[in-house]
Amino acid sequence: MTSKQPASIDSVDETIIALLEEDGRRSYGDLGRAVGLSEAAARQRVNRLRESGLMRIVAISDPLRLGRAVVATVGVRVGGDPRLVAERLAREEAIEWVVITAGSFDLLVEIVCRSEADLVAIISDTIRSDADVRETETFMHLHTEKNVFAWGRRLALAGQPQTEARSGKTGGRRVKPD
Repeated sequence: MTSKQPASIDSVDETIIALLEEDGRRSYGDLGRAVGLSEAAARQRVNRLRESGLMRIVAISDPLRLGRAVVATVGVRVGGDPRLVAERLAREEAIEWVVITAGSFDLLVEIVCRSEADLVAIISDTIRSDADVRETETFMHLHTEKNVFAWGRRLALAGQPQTEARSGKTGGRRVKPD
């Protein structure tokens, strides 16, 4: 996945995205009522967001409940162009995500698999076998405390006036911005 210029969306689009992040099966009628549009207008907005690539509606599964109990992040240092190595690793089905980073690693790679033996095979046969990979360090996930996909909700909240209720304080009174 490559970086793209930020798209121009309005607060209605942001709210629709946030609502669909909460429940991707929400009806167009419910979306329309929530944002003050007709069902048809809400459907057009959702279709435009999907067709533009701003949003996908997908099921998010729990890998542990699907028998994929081993999750690891692998830090990778490369000797060549990290973009080329990232592109090659991203083609591998066993690798969930690949990001180019700044810092002590050139890439971070997440792997979700059934067993530690599968993990060793992926690291040895796929990652370390790449001629441009110099070094790897594997971080086993022992417990996942939080794993959400809430960028749209954050966008929608960012557009709202700051209130004590939104900031976690009680009372619901408006707080003047700094």
